[in-house]
Amino acid sequence: MRDIPHWIGGREVAGTGDVRLPVFDPATGELRAEVVAATPEEVRAAVLSARKAQPAWRAASLSRRAEVMFHFRDLVDEHRKEIATLLSSEHGKTVADAAGEVTRGLENAEFAAGAPHLLKGDYSEQAATGVDVYSIQQPLGVVAGITPFNFPAMVPMWMFCNALVAGNTFVLKPSEKDPSVSLLLADLLRRAGLPDGAFNVVQGDKVAVDALLADPDVQAVSFVGSTPVAKYISETSTRAGKRVQALGGAKNHMVVLPDADVPTAADAAVSAGFGSAGERCMAVSVVVAVGGVGAPLVDAIKERIENIRVGPASDPGAEMGPLITGEHRDRVRSYLDHDGGTVVVDGRTAPITQGPGFFLAPSLVDNVDIDSPYYRDEIFGPVLSVVRVDTYEEAVALVNDNPYGNGTAIFTRDGGVARRFQYDVVCGMVGVNVPVPVPVAYYSFGGWKTSLFGDLHMYGPDGLRFYTRTKVVTSRWPDPATSEVDLGFPKVR
Repeated sequence: MRDIPHWIGGREVAGTGDVRLPVFDPATGELRAEVVAATPEEVRAAVLSARKAQPAWRAASLSRRAEVMFHFRDLVDEHRKEIATLLSSEHGKTVADAAGEVTRGLENAEFAAGAPHLLKGDYSEQAATGVDVYSIQQPLGVVAGITPFNFPAMVPMWMFCNALVAGNTFVLKPSEKDPSVSLLLADLLRRAGLPDGAFNVVQGDKVAVDALLADPDVQAVSFVGSTPVAKYISETSTRAGKRVQALGGAKNHMVVLPDADVPTAADAAVSAGFGSAGERCMAVSVVVAVGGVGAPLVDAIKERIENIRVGPASDPGAEMGPLITGEHRDRVRSYLDHDGGTVVVDGRTAPITQGPGFFLAPSLVDNVDIDSPYYRDEIFGPVLSVVRVDTYEEAVALVNDNPYGNGTAIFTRDGGVARRFQYDVVCGMVGVNVPVPVPVAYYSFGGWKTSLFGDLHMYGPDGLRFYTRTKVVTSRWPDPATSEVDLGFPKVR
């Protein structure tokens, strides 16, 4: 049985702990490796490695840091098929889906490579007589990232690209369910010229997480996962005096108005609801059908679901793979036993679900009651709910009253209504005829309400702000002939 190691000080380091965590091939259900969960001592060793490397890395010029990120970007591009295949083998998503994830991660490396421009400060000459004032952005020191199973390449790159190029050093705790990609990324960073110790990986579970949250040398923590854990990360990190950004769960609504093009809306709902088997924090999980569009829209979605090919990544025709574990598959399946909606397509009856692996075919539930688990819970699987309402106002109220506020979308041909929608909705990311409105890398990703704990969003401009702090310098080079004692308040006029 293969043991998955840590990465500390620029090399793989075998774990010494007693806790072993299984890593499955979701397509077959077979145990493919084990994670030897990090002990608190091993986490501390990774943090000390990062602390030791940070002064020299911070002292490297902006051009040098950007050069390393450029090289890393090229290496990821060169190895994207290898990364996608490895990712698919532990996560289960199709290789094409995994390749798309790698591409979106690459965009963050490309953005971060612009650090010489992005980290420029401000300068005010003659703010007072003979006095200049300017601001500079400086790194925090050692920072940590705790990432989810659903995007084991992209989400870490959301974090460490900006953190590293800003002059920080990084400790990553990836998901124990699909951890191998983190080691490949670590090796590519090494090959790109990142100094040993500047990037470290500790494999493990809550013990490793808590050790990072408690470590006095960790200055900031980034997290993506469920809302209860995000809240825990936020509260624990804040009590320890750390800066924190913790992205939580979602219940993303796709509002379809009566004037929308039904085939286009149905295509979007199916793509956004069942891509990556629904294991996306930006997946559409609720279609809100307004007025008379409900019946034709449900029929069109049902027709498309029946044509989705579910299978392992080894099947080149597969469009949707398995779920990450058998336990999670069973949890998602259990929702279809609930009242509160009409099951139109039951993914439990598809032949693929009877074979090996953690498969569950797409399901569609119509006329969902908003008090039911279908609507209330973040199912995080291939179950798409349809809620029917009579008016635009009811649709907006549904989005705004929901405790989550990650993403939402509207499908309409009316530009005025679309503009009103983006103004009205209480949500961090909005799509207009775009079902999964994940921002490009030069904007920032993040929701509102219980989908985000912290003030700054992930990657893009907010990502650089999160991993730096501003220092303001007020300087004067006076003529000695004009120097005098002045006990009054500093004058600017």
